Amino acid sequence: METTPDLPVEVISYILSFLSVSDRKEASMVNRAWYFASQDCRLQDSTVFSLAKLFGTSLRLLDLTSCLSITDISIRAIIFYLNNLTVLRLGWCKEITDWGLLGMQNPTEEHCPETKDDLGPKFSRNFGNMGFFTPPMYFDDRPVNITELEDLLINGEKHGPTLQALRHLQELDLTACRKLTDISLQQVIQLPNLKKLSLGMVNEITDRTLVSVATHCRSLEHLSVNHCCFLTDEGMIQTLQTVGRLVSLDISCCDGISDRTLAAIAENCKWLKNLDVSMCNGITVARVELLQSQIPWATNIKTRFVGGADLSISL
Repeated sequence: METTPDLPVEVISYILSFLSVSDRKEASMVNRAWYFASQDCRLQDSTVFSLAKLFGTSLRLLDLTSCLSITDISIRAIIFYLNNLTVLRLGWCKEITDWGLLGMQNPTEEHCPETKDDLGPKFSRNFGNMGFFTPPMYFDDRPVNITELEDLLINGEKHGPTLQALRHLQELDLTACRKLTDISLQQVIQLPNLKKLSLGMVNEITDRTLVSVATHCRSLEHLSVNHCCFLTDEGMIQTLQTVGRLVSLDISCCDGISDRTLAAIAENCKWLKNLDVSMCNGITVARVELLQSQIPWATNIKTRFVGGADLSISL
């Protein structure tokens, strides 16, 4: 008779989170560990650490969409352990900040003071003593004394690897991670194999991030930057001129985008199939109609409320 392997409770909790309430109730009767794991299936930083340590370089896809409780601690663990990821989805993980993507310890995070009796690894007062693995050395270092986040770009002494270390990534979803800014994104999204990038509702990004992504991610085919109000025609045009393989583009609800971007799409996007310019106040109905005739290969153009009109188009 096969026995259940001795997995950390956090890993069991993650597995049980995919079950229905009735199935989870039955699973709780397997043994004591499974019972306690079934009581709390919310994904926490401790769970992500356990999963990252357990699967290591064998894991290719990690979907943490809407895991609202995870923080930069999880991001640093993912970067350190999961070097072979090809898909990383972090949409709606609203507590992720620039510090996590840059592999840095946020100086505002609380740390447990070191004591002589403390024999196990401690990361923060909330995280506690995991006990079942030893963390990377830089997780134990005290935070660098940085008063302005910009300064971390020139201070490279006490931080771990950045998101850029995930060189095999082909898909990255950071939708609605609203604490992220240009400071980290233009530094770490330099991934030559990246094909799909979602930055929708990352409200603080500007053309600086957009142009940097286009420069360093030449394999990009799917780009979503909807609801990014600081993006302009200048940044979008440079991006379209640089990335020539776009198949899907979502720039809906970007009020800084105008008919100039549509002209650049017609000129540069020879492979485009899907385009969403819904609720872009700077785009006119006449320019959309002209674009349709210029790129007949586009099979799906969404233009709801363009120029204030409901012009839903699905070719």
